[in-house]
Amino acid sequence: MLLFIQEVAEEVLSEDTQEKTLSIFQLIKDGGPGGQIIIALLFVLLGVALYIYFERFFAIKAATQIDKNFMNQIRDFVLNGKLDAAKALCETTDMPTSRLIGKGISRIGKPLEDINTAIENAGKLEVYKLEKNVSVLATIAGAAPMIGFLGTVIGMIVAIHEIANSGGQIDIKMLSDGLYTAMTTTVAGLIVGIIAYITYNHLVVKTDKVVYQMEAQSVEFLDLLNEPV
Repeated sequence: MLLFIQEVAEEVLSEDTQEKTLSIFQLIKDGGPGGQIIIALLFVLLGVALYIYFERFFAIKAATQIDKNFMNQIRDFVLNGKLDAAKALCETTDMPTSRLIGKGISRIGKPLEDINTAIENAGKLEVYKLEKNVSVLATIAGAAPMIGFLGTVIGMIVAIHEIANSGGQIDIKMLSDGLYTAMTTTVAGLIVGIIAYITYNHLVVKTDKVVYQMEAQSVEFLDLLNEPV
């Protein structure tokens, strides 16, 4: 008798466990059209954020690959008066620093202030190129949680509507669509926002590193022009 009761209890517990287990896909499906539209929008934002991150990451990484002998070669060419060779080296070297130095070399013979201004203007253009679309990540980081909260509001409206139409007899099953919409969209919005926020800050740090390298080598080039011949 005890064995029979134990088997029945195990079957009941097993059924309860299966009923309480829901996949993410099932949660989204049960969230209703409003929740599904918001989840789809958040997935699109996530795809955009990841694309921008990896595209910018590899572009910035390539910009940090600096030839250690580059400035030594520039120094030798400038001190020996081989400005054409120095310009050719800058044109064949694909990195932000080489374009800055190339702009400075093209201004050699003019006042040092003019050379410095030309390098600064070229540096601003290079930073703009490095930061291309990075601001979109910041926008997604702020907008995704708000879109998720919009889904929460929609879900609560659906739940309240079901309560109003229940005639005073509240059934939790009637509220499930609204509650699923409220919870799943909030979680999805926060996840997308967190990912976008982390990737944005990582790219900012990487960009700052490249800017520091450009500034350091620009100062080295200006010091080279100030050396006595």
